[in-house]
Amino acid sequence: MSSMLDAVVVGAGPNGLTAAVELARRGFSVEVFEAHGTIGGGARTEELTLPGFRHDPCSAVHPLGTGSPAFRGMPLGRHGLEWLQPELSLAHPFPDGSAAVLTQSVGESAMSLGPRDAGAYRRLVTPHLGHWDTLAADFLRTPWDGLPRDPYRLARFGLVGLQPASWLARRFRDPKARGLLAGLAAHAIAPTSGFATGAIALVFALAAHENGWPVPRGGSQAISDALASYLRELGGTIRTGFEVKRLDELPPARAYVFDTSPTALARIAGLGDAYRGYRYGAAAFKIDYALSGPVPWTAKDARRAGTVHIGPTEGEIDSALRAAVDGRDPSVPFLITAQPTLTDPSRAPGGRHVFWVYGHVPAGWTGDATDVIERQLERFAPGFRDLVLARAVAGPPELAARNANYVGGDIACGAFAGLQTLIRPKLARVPYATAHPAVFLCSSATPPGPGVHGMSGHHAAKAVWRRLRAS
Repeated sequence: MSSMLDAVVVGAGPNGLTAAVELARRGFSVEVFEAHGTIGGGARTEELTLPGFRHDPCSAVHPLGTGSPAFRGMPLGRHGLEWLQPELSLAHPFPDGSAAVLTQSVGESAMSLGPRDAGAYRRLVTPHLGHWDTLAADFLRTPWDGLPRDPYRLARFGLVGLQPASWLARRFRDPKARGLLAGLAAHAIAPTSGFATGAIALVFALAAHENGWPVPRGGSQAISDALASYLRELGGTIRTGFEVKRLDELPPARAYVFDTSPTALARIAGLGDAYRGYRYGAAAFKIDYALSGPVPWTAKDARRAGTVHIGPTEGEIDSALRAAVDGRDPSVPFLITAQPTLTDPSRAPGGRHVFWVYGHVPAGWTGDATDVIERQLERFAPGFRDLVLARAVAGPPELAARNANYVGGDIACGAFAGLQTLIRPKLARVPYATAHPAVFLCSSATPPGPGVHGMSGHHAAKAVWRRLRAS
């Protein structure tokens, strides 16, 4: 190239694209390199089963996407991103045909838990309602970046959220509320007794009440495409089908920003064992279905929910997570499922549906969990198998091959355990900086962690532009 770029971004996932946009909108020249033939990372949409059935290989529902401070600061709607809200954000069914639900109404959600726990649920969430903008900005922040916007409310949230979800469950008397809370905490892919799992559960509940759990029209690819379109409008460029193996393969630049796993960054940038202590977590086992009709849930509320958690009790959910973390084969998995076509019928041919589900398995597991997953589905939706037209199965090896950030099939790009819960990828004043002054990390291995919200890319870009302006 005839001149040096200000920044090169490696990886066109939501964080890499967000970092590129944040730099480009401040006048820096940016080029993005993506190993795959298409952009998207964890936010893609593909025809995985049959023609006309558009599936999300990884993320599908975005509780933190619609309320992300990074995304809200961009004109993504003008670039094609449209959020669609399901009738119910979440249903958590039980064997008797009832279900706990999350809706934008706290009262409706509380009453679904039964009269003995409705008040306890209101007391848990009400102090934090109405303050999503400041709470989200502070929760999805990085500690190095000054004081929080609202220290009082963040401290109040922290007193509750830093507790294990299993401790918060003691506030409730009946299995429904405890099961709902455990299912929300399970998005951390860690036992519910883990430090700060209460924060995961509480944030997802608050997101439902404040912003819903939406899906993007057309699939998760719409998020990546909108970011890419905005980047191009700002003058940035994207090159796909370019796998970076060494830093010197990239064009000259003042900064290099990696939306990769820490270990991949160390290998490419020649940083040796800089992240030798970084731990990856349990894996996912993912199945995408093409169905001839909607899932025949026994619980009526599950038939109108965008997301359905399968694993009724706190004990069952925690046992499933512990088995995956401890390296044991799944037997009765906890399942996170999504029904995008209830909200966006364009994702499948007329009257047909796509269905998204994953359970938890040990890192690198090479077995087949299809049968145990479908047995669990049949438990709450008898006749489900009769609707299956086709399925696309991806265990840990396939997930890792599809996205190199998912080391061993870990879709969170790092274990939610111990000090790594709060300090990732390692203890550092600026967690996005590395030993190389021109190399930065922006993936979900950095604060605030996994999820399609772009905030890791947002914070990393801030570290980069401060360095560039100081040089």
